[in-house]
Amino acid sequence: MDVLRLGSTGPAVAEVQAVLRTLGLLGGDAGDTATASYDEATELAVRHFQQVRGLSVDGRVGDETYRALHEARWSLGDRLLRYDPEHPARGDDVGRLQELLLELGYDAGRADGILGPETEAGLRAFQRDYGLTADGTCGPATLRALKQLGRRVTGGRPQLLRQSASMVESGSHLIGRVIAVDPGHGGPDTGYTAGETTEADLVFDLASRIEGRLAAAGATVYLTHGRDGNPTAAERTAFANETRADLFLSLHMEAHGSAHARGVASYYYGTGSGASSTVGEQFANLVRREVIARTGMLDCGSHPKTWDILRMTRMPAVRIDCGYLSHPVDRLLLLDARLRSTVAQAVVAAVQRLFLPAEADPPTGTFLLPARS
Repeated sequence: MDVLRLGSTGPAVAEVQAVLRTLGLLGGDAGDTATASYDEATELAVRHFQQVRGLSVDGRVGDETYRALHEARWSLGDRLLRYDPEHPARGDDVGRLQELLLELGYDAGRADGILGPETEAGLRAFQRDYGLTADGTCGPATLRALKQLGRRVTGGRPQLLRQSASMVESGSHLIGRVIAVDPGHGGPDTGYTAGETTEADLVFDLASRIEGRLAAAGATVYLTHGRDGNPTAAERTAFANETRADLFLSLHMEAHGSAHARGVASYYYGTGSGASSTVGEQFANLVRREVIARTGMLDCGSHPKTWDILRMTRMPAVRIDCGYLSHPVDRLLLLDARLRSTVAQAVVAAVQRLFLPAEADPPTGTFLLPARS
């Protein structure tokens, strides 16, 4: 679809405004859909929506924001929910169903608003336990049963407890771990250009350094594409899912029009209002802190986002922005191969620390993987 922005007009704008009114973010009445105008009030409402939903806040409606608006229309009970492997249902109603199942102690996967096989399995288990027809369909009878029951799991987020237990049980070694590493640019998408070097060159070099170090530690590492490739976000996540990776790491170097933009930030799947990838959040914090401690770059924090590259992966996924090529200090650092080697060491240390028990976890910036014989 064409990106909607300040000054756009037409039925698509009217549709966006209707959803924003339904969500209570925009006042006024609907006018002529053919001449609806994307005004400042609409832009402000879109920005608010993007902030709440963990999207990039630019006040424009592109494909990602449009999909999120469509999903926000649905409340649990508005439609029949069942698993369709060809066209999985997506929406706030699916997210609420997942939250209810998780609160009752059923493993419905991550509360990501996508009705996949894990959610169907959790729903069938709930239906069997409560004497309902275990057809994996959330209809009126199942919905009544869910709403009549209170929260059964206490003492923390059920998904956090389940994921944390899984990490502890899997052991502390990296041998046999599968890691998907995603260079954020490639092929015709060169990203920012710094002198004769492109962002795509730098992130691919960094990915290769990480690949070598993780492989030396015993992990199996897959890059989502070669130097000349540039798959879509859907293709990158599908590749990671097909490899059954334990972790997914997307590498980026940023650029911004502001002369003050600099530093390292990390992102994990989360809505900012409760639902999140708990291990993803832990890994995002670990990798960011390791990079900061070893490079001295500015700390820009870890943040929840609902970007598809974090949401569609079936394993904990993190994006790390390793600095700003548009900032003179960050650019000099990132152009230095020694700094990229340090970042690679930091990433490998973060991966290893993720699998260590709390009592064996070393302070940030001190862990070194032993050399393999």
